[in-house]
Amino acid sequence: MNIRETTEKWEKEYLSPYASLSADTRGRERPEALCDIRPEYQRDRDRILHSKSFRRLKHKTQVFLAPEGDHYRTRLTHTLEVAQIARTIARALRLNESLTEAIALGHDLGHTPFGHSGEDILNRLCSEGFAHYRQSVRVVEVLEKKGKGLNLTWEVRDGILNHRTSGSPSTLEGHVVRLSDKIAYINHDIDDAIRGKIFEERDLPAEYTDVLGKSVRERLNTMIHDIIAQSLEKPVIAMSPGMESAMHGLRRWMFENVYRNGVAKAEEGKAQQMIVMLFEYYMKHGDELPEEYRLMAEMRGESNERAVCDYIAGMTDIYAIDRFTDLFVPQAWKV
Repeated sequence: MNIRETTEKWEKEYLSPYASLSADTRGRERPEALCDIRPEYQRDRDRILHSKSFRRLKHKTQVFLAPEGDHYRTRLTHTLEVAQIARTIARALRLNESLTEAIALGHDLGHTPFGHSGEDILNRLCSEGFAHYRQSVRVVEVLEKKGKGLNLTWEVRDGILNHRTSGSPSTLEGHVVRLSDKIAYINHDIDDAIRGKIFEERDLPAEYTDVLGKSVRERLNTMIHDIIAQSLEKPVIAMSPGMESAMHGLRRWMFENVYRNGVAKAEEGKAQQMIVMLFEYYMKHGDELPEEYRLMAEMRGESNERAVCDYIAGMTDIYAIDRFTDLFVPQAWKV
């Protein structure tokens, strides 16, 4: 009995006519034998979940740099919340949950240490530029498994690349993740900001909360229901105009009051200076890069700058601090 074929048959019979069927994938860059248990998108989801890059997300900043407390989000918990929201929407719309989850789990694999502040400084340092969504694709295509990559399907890589605000995914599952990412970070960042005493729930603009809801739970419920209602049995993933306008308004308010807030970003300058010094050091001492990064760059004919950027982008906050300490902080002399 071939379980994969049974699952693929179920997809054709049950999923929406607008869903991405596993059997219809555009495939992988390197052809592989099919699994007798798991359809292709499920295999991709599993590969991402078992990757080193995914595990490192637990020690990468979401918004608050080095927060004191166990309940602030990290890049990993953000990713899991995006996946949960996206799967809820995908299931309600009868889309492919495995594809949706694979894109969600992989969408931030290329994020730097210290959140978007790390991304911004690497973009300024690297002559080729740096963006986490492109780096996420590079992680799954090149950096994982010492240069072999994860060899994911085209649809998963497309969804990862296009999860950003200006992106345009080729599948409805990708569009679900793109919206779920915003829903997740707006709401959990509000929750973390309230926990950090940056503001209180009552400080949020009523023009937005009257539409979206008066609590994190209520806002999540309202936005998810709206997307499902607006997208059910349609070839698009959409929000109602009023809901979308309120969401974008609240997002702008968050940029002004949280993402650029002095409390949340108090250590940002130090973190960026740390990355600058690490970057400049490894540009001068390329021989001290881990061997796998040097070999990958040589094998692909890429510059030392790209290898340095890959190495630093893959660091966790903790590892970046440790490398900085080893390289630049004097050690106590011991007999």
